[in-house]
Amino acid sequence: MDLSEPVLIWGAGAIGGTLGAYFLRAGHQVVFMDQAQEHVEAINTEGLKITGPLAEFTVRTRAYTPETLQGRFRTTFLAVKAHHTKEAIALLERHLSVDGFVISAQNGLNELEIAEVVGRERTVGCFVNFGADYLGPGLVHYGGRGAVVVGELDGEITPRLKALHKLMKEFDDKAIITQNIWGYLWGKMAYGAQLFATALTDASIADSFAAPEHQELFAELAREVLRVAAAQGIRPEGFNGFDPHAFTPEASPELARRSLEEMVAHNRRSAKSHSGIWRDLAVRRRKTEVDAQLGPIIRIGKRLGISTPITARLIEMIHEIESGNRGLDWANLSELAKELP
Repeated sequence: MDLSEPVLIWGAGAIGGTLGAYFLRAGHQVVFMDQAQEHVEAINTEGLKITGPLAEFTVRTRAYTPETLQGRFRTTFLAVKAHHTKEAIALLERHLSVDGFVISAQNGLNELEIAEVVGRERTVGCFVNFGADYLGPGLVHYGGRGAVVVGELDGEITPRLKALHKLMKEFDDKAIITQNIWGYLWGKMAYGAQLFATALTDASIADSFAAPEHQELFAELAREVLRVAAAQGIRPEGFNGFDPHAFTPEASPELARRSLEEMVAHNRRSAKSHSGIWRDLAVRRRKTEVDAQLGPIIRIGKRLGISTPITARLIEMIHEIESGNRGLDWANLSELAKELP
């Protein structure tokens, strides 16, 4: 990995836009690609502005749509919504150099889908938990710091991984390198399932986790996901207050409550009060990543003989909100809790 070469960011929204802007500010070359023509035009004319409590700055570089992008790149970040991965990686592959690789800066288990197209040896795992939102053309809100982790899919510590880690530290000086990237990704899947549940309401992430009457629901939802992970021999990793050990069958209710309290504290420190899932439902009125993120949990669980009724019902309820047949309400969490064992 040569940090003097341009880095391609495929998807210049919340995650990709924030990472790319920080790389640019640190002096690296960055090329943005985004599907939204108005976003591309704004970046090319006014620059990409990062706003929020952590930083206020504007960077300038070239941005392209899939139709106008040319050339091949060695270091590429895929930062699109999980349900757009299949389409995006098919297009990105055309711009990947022979010795190039793809870093999945997304939510979900997208490394599996990326590796099917470009190969496992050209896929690098990435876990991000910082808070950011796309506000409009040329404008991204960076609301709160969170864990940033990179790792090879096979757990090796390679020269390119060390170089990538150095690059990620330009964004967050606490970024780490791991030999257990799948542990972080599955930990995020459990936390992600909890975030989808918070999006059933209009309440903030912190207020949802803090509600004592719903803490057992959030705990059992994480347990469902982690049972599927454990059946595959995956050792989940913790981050930002989320302690996977607190959501194992043998863990005490006190341990789960303590982890939820730490998650509340972490989210209260962020200016990003609601999840991107909630923004998709309540603000942007568009389809969420629920099938792409939580769907694999259902499928893998079924293959391994592990029941996931809460996750399955959560997916159904998110679909009902997407279609306009259900509103955002605290009562949704009480209804979901009917699936508790």
